[in-house]
Amino acid sequence: MPIVQQGAINTTALVVPDLYVQIVPPQTLLLNGVPTDVLGVVGSASWGPVGEPVTIGSMAQYSAGFGPVMPRLYDMGTHIASAVQQGAQNFRCVRVTDGTDTSAALTLQSAITLTALHTGSYGNGISVSVSAGSKAGSTRITVALPGNTPEVFDNITGTGAALWQAMVAAINTGTGPLRGTSQTVAASYAGGTAAPVSGSFSFSNGTAGTDGASGVTSALLVGSDAVPRTGMYALRGQGCSVALLADSIDVAQYTTQAAFGLSEGVYMILTGPSGDTTELAVATKATAGLDSYAAKLMFGDWLYWYDQANATTRLVSPQGFAAGRLVNLSPEQSSLNKQLFSIAGSQRSGSVASGQSSTYATAELQLLFQNGIDVICNPQPGGSYWGVRCGHNSSSNAAVNGDNYTRMTNYIAATLSAGMGLYVGQVINATLFQNVRATLLAFLQGMLTQGLLGSTDGSQPFSVVCDTTNNPQSRTALGYVQADVQVRYQGINEKFIVNVEGGQTVQVNSRTLTSGPQS
Repeated sequence: MPIVQQGAINTTALVVPDLYVQIVPPQTLLLNGVPTDVLGVVGSASWGPVGEPVTIGSMAQYSAGFGPVMPRLYDMGTHIASAVQQGAQNFRCVRVTDGTDTSAALTLQSAITLTALHTGSYGNGISVSVSAGSKAGSTRITVALPGNTPEVFDNITGTGAALWQAMVAAINTGTGPLRGTSQTVAASYAGGTAAPVSGSFSFSNGTAGTDGASGVTSALLVGSDAVPRTGMYALRGQGCSVALLADSIDVAQYTTQAAFGLSEGVYMILTGPSGDTTELAVATKATAGLDSYAAKLMFGDWLYWYDQANATTRLVSPQGFAAGRLVNLSPEQSSLNKQLFSIAGSQRSGSVASGQSSTYATAELQLLFQNGIDVICNPQPGGSYWGVRCGHNSSSNAAVNGDNYTRMTNYIAATLSAGMGLYVGQVINATLFQNVRATLLAFLQGMLTQGLLGSTDGSQPFSVVCDTTNNPQSRTALGYVQADVQVRYQGINEKFIVNVEGGQTVQVNSRTLTSGPQS
């Protein structure tokens, strides 16, 4: 009485009389959408791995993984912080350096050398303390980095050189399942034999670590697509729905970023240089040849923002604000008229502290929007608050130039890419066609039910065809199966017209409303 998985035996060629039990796997006819709240950020930092995407969910995690927000251009933390204030909480962070970054190091009592695990000035704050261990005759060494839980290596035994070598082993390999390898420093034996002296020792007294941030350029932020990938290309396969290269204003890199966005299904948020003018911005975009729904170009009217970490008001790029708001919206939504937070002013509008106040003329906004450039300003159509004023990407095609087109298209494509591959390798027959249709229709119906899809007349805004009409024998015989999916997105109310007819001669047709029942 063999028990087998379905498909493991040929049930038309059985010879031995017996009971054959086949395990039939449950039908998987449902697709769960991919996350649309993942924001990729590429920039400099004072700690952390270089060229590797790291998942971050809060400013506390960012500080622990990459050090504090730094008041300088290309700083990754600045954009993470401004995005967090818009509600973003799911990041993929890639640190970039100019190649001159070094690790902090300290030789402890001429016996062991401790080197920070990552490069950067944040490692200069590492401290190491040596004390008596919990067990008699043992030694404890503690490694601490601000913002991180201290690493305690306890009950290290031995004398002379053997004790120091045991300390090295404890730091590099851990002391057991509850105390693994140090995530802060690496240790090496320096030849000491004297008994350790208890006390606390700071890396600030050793060799200083450096960030390698002063020479960062837009080209380094873009990076290389060769393995191991660096910069922007390190975000490949990370599931980012929106991404930005911190303060990258190099026009020559605009189309490169757009091409990456198209290939990965990522909405790239670009920015113009600080203090830009509308005419120059339009000319620059035209020179760059940027015309793609995969990129959103923000006008170079940089924003005044209070940097809590450094207790100062700084002028920062609009990228983090726009990106943070987008990932905190459902993909069918537009950034238009959505309030942004923690903005104290802009170069064009002035700051609250300066007393300067000005707004964009309609002609200025029209020039920007007609040329695929968006801007953060105040006021908005809904009131006196800061927000994205247009909600468009950089495409000149009115059919695809909305934020909602980019994000919905990327969302649907990424979901199908992640879930429909299970049908590859299956036998082509009517059952396969039926299952493909059922899976796609269930996903689209779910989007309709949740309001991501809809129509003004109540009609169904999608269709799926996968049968013999689009899969003739001449194609299926070669192994091809085709599903044709049509999805109509919901429009965005951008130009709201209210017609008011007033005057003494106006004839008004109205109903008189009464509070009581009608007879």
